[in-house]
Amino acid sequence: MKHSIYLKYLIGYLVFSVLMILGINYIVEPVIKDIEVKQLGESIYKEAYSLSQKYGKYNYDFSSNSSETMDEISTIAFSTDSIIWIVDSKGKIINTSENYIVSLFIDDLGEYFETSRYVIGDFHGLLPSQYVSTIAPIVNNFQIFGYVIISKDINYAEVAATTTMNYIYIISYMILVLSLVMVLIFAFTTYLPIKKIIKATKEYSKGNFDYDGLKIKSHDELGVLASNINYMANEIKTIDDKQKKFIANCSHDFRSPLTSIKGYLEAMLDGTIPPEMYEKYLNIVLTEAERLNSLTASLLTINTWNSSGQALNLSDFDIIAVVRKTILSFEGQCSKKKITMDVTYGDKAYSVYADQIKIQQVLYNLIDNAIKFSEANSTIYVKVTDKNDKIFVSVKDTGCGIPKDAITKIWHRFYKLDTSRGKDKTGSGLGLSIVKEIITSHNENINVISTEGVGSEFVFTLQRSKKSLLPTITS
Repeated sequence: MKHSIYLKYLIGYLVFSVLMILGINYIVEPVIKDIEVKQLGESIYKEAYSLSQKYGKYNYDFSSNSSETMDEISTIAFSTDSIIWIVDSKGKIINTSENYIVSLFIDDLGEYFETSRYVIGDFHGLLPSQYVSTIAPIVNNFQIFGYVIISKDINYAEVAATTTMNYIYIISYMILVLSLVMVLIFAFTTYLPIKKIIKATKEYSKGNFDYDGLKIKSHDELGVLASNINYMANEIKTIDDKQKKFIANCSHDFRSPLTSIKGYLEAMLDGTIPPEMYEKYLNIVLTEAERLNSLTASLLTINTWNSSGQALNLSDFDIIAVVRKTILSFEGQCSKKKITMDVTYGDKAYSVYADQIKIQQVLYNLIDNAIKFSEANSTIYVKVTDKNDKIFVSVKDTGCGIPKDAITKIWHRFYKLDTSRGKDKTGSGLGLSIVKEIITSHNENINVISTEGVGSEFVFTLQRSKKSLLPTITS
């Protein structure tokens, strides 16, 4: 059985209420009564002590029933609503605040006050009901001649305790009402938003990322949580859309060369293409196969980055040496198109701190693009410069250029400038996106300056190495 947070809070409130009432009735109330009885006992003790001091000072005569003394204690007793006895050292009542003289002895007087200043009882029936009684010795010359005993009805303490308990009950009921209000406030400010969050997460888990029921305007933790969940859902939706587009693009890019390869091979097998034309069409098949291989390699690279977060193997190396090595790999392509590589750098070593393999891949992709989109008998310019703690690497061609509306799109995966593939027969549309991700992973920048019909220049930065390398030997 499921228990909501609201139900748990409600049950907690009820348990708290019951425990509070029981605690007040069975713990607080007896304590309050004890406190009031103690206060009553202390108050009558002070009065008894005051009288005993007075009578001890003036050497009270225990052999006579002074009418003056009787009037005095009667007045005090009336004003305090208590009973006062003057008792000699043997326990005989000499004077009383009553209108009569009680010629009685109080047995076991000492037992009453062995452990406390006051006792509760009726003094063996001498008092009409339960009273709080206290005793103070009358002392003269360090000798006890008698005692002052004052008794007051315990109902006075119980009335005071009842009054105090009434205040406690009122405060307790106010606390319970406020607690109930807090539970209700919680229901509207916490429980309902949590229900919205649960509902939204269920919808998102079903793949319904268009669900817009999670609207929480509060600025507390729940509002932040809802905002983060909405953001997460939008990101997942974006990733899902990109994934679908990615799959669609992959399907398209794989289908096109595969269709060509299949068509040409079937035509060869059924005799549509004569044997003397085999070489021509096999070269086409080979080109399409190379395009498939390039696409597969790019996809594997991207997949590795997505799974591992593109970990970098950083080291210090000479960027000039990497540039020269990369250019050598294009010697064959440049020869076919009669393209000249113009490389410019100083006579010193340009040491950088980066992932050498990945930076070489950046150079390879940029130079490969420059060759693909350059006309025959043209020049590609590669330049390395430095400024402050940065190394700048530039790859410039004099090809067809990039239209203004496509400048921001060239970094997107599978985007191709030439949709007809007239200039780029083997491109996957992933080269520049890979370049962008590599440079970004280094926390560096790459920019492009391009004029349609004139050419394009790609410039990226690298962190200068703190180590000093030997000067580059030019050839």
